[in-house]
Amino acid sequence: MTWDVFTGGFCQTNAYLLNTGGRRLLVDAPEDCAAWLRGLGVRVDALLLTHQHFDHVMDAARLVADHGCPVVAWSQPTPELWLNRLVSQMAGWELEIAPYVVTHELGGPGRGCGEVLEVAGESFRVLHVPGHSPDSVCFYHAASARCFCGDTVFAGGIGRTDFPGGNAAGLLAGIREKLFSLPGDTVLLPGHGGLTTVADERTGNPFFTE
Repeated sequence: MTWDVFTGGFCQTNAYLLNTGGRRLLVDAPEDCAAWLRGLGVRVDALLLTHQHFDHVMDAARLVADHGCPVVAWSQPTPELWLNRLVSQMAGWELEIAPYVVTHELGGPGRGCGEVLEVAGESFRVLHVPGHSPDSVCFYHAASARCFCGDTVFAGGIGRTDFPGGNAAGLLAGIREKLFSLPGDTVLLPGHGGLTTVADERTGNPFFTE
């Protein structure tokens, strides 16, 4: 698997375009990534959402309209997950996100953390790690030792836990139990900033070394 990264929106949010050998997946949908894909002249076979804070889903509806692709996420979108009220209060303007439907609900009946997601001929283990957002998931691709972790953990940091639904203790425990149990050479591809590895964060992340 190879990938390209697009960083967009005023939160500088990463989207990852995965090429799986003729088919393509997109992880997260920040603002302007739909135009980026049109410029590349490629089509997306599925959209995977690590969580549904506004900056990760601004172009989700546009992608569905352009590509007719299924949307994979932990749960259906809600204004609470989008942080509509918080953003409106902080920014002084109404946050508008075009509606979309999650077609593969990972947290639905009979599903859950540890589920193996089969999409576009590839297998991902779904790791539900709430704390930054209640619906936060990481997609672990064992075959390439890659984990798309959204805003769960960053190089030298973790996701914010002061948003509605945040839980600092739960986030730290989930990272230790679910991400740090992955092989040390696993590359972590976060929602903001550059890449890191499980080994680097186990030993160097200040939230876990104090």
